[in-house]
Amino acid sequence: MSLAAATREAVRRRPFLLAALRAGVVNYTAAARHLDDELGDDTDAIATALRRYAEEFPDAERERRDVRVAMESGLGEASAGDAESLLAVGDAAFAPGTGSLTGVVATGDVDAPALTHVLSRLDAADVSVVAAAVGGESLAVVVERRDGADTLRVVEDALDDVPA
Repeated sequence: MSLAAATREAVRRRPFLLAALRAGVVNYTAAARHLDDELGDDTDAIATALRRYAEEFPDAERERRDVRVAMESGLGEASAGDAESLLAVGDAAFAPGTGSLTGVVATGDVDAPALTHVLSRLDAADVSVVAAAVGGESLAVVVERRDGADTLRVVEDALDDVPA
């Protein structure tokens, strides 16, 4: 495998670095040093491979999603088959009126990239997510009650600025 191909593969295993390359905010030498252990000690060649890879990405575009965001308090664990569940994944389900968690639900133009962006923004805001899912025209995030208002603001803001 060529160094260029190995560099691309190493970057794809590090989503943070791939996102930074796409955004055009990488110090190529520092990123190459980060990859040295895996790719070898030729920092200059790795940095060159990173530059060339970054040139292939189109300019970063953002899009505003047409969504309605609402918050629902009092969520708790429920049975996975509960028809009233706000969110169910595998054996875990969360329904209103059964606990002390808060759910934030966005309906409208949502998809997996929107959920990825929302979760990244919540992580950056130091909000711990209990559960999250996207399906159809709904995106749901379950958090502790004390994080509900912050989560609502982050979700609204994140969906106004999703990478295209």
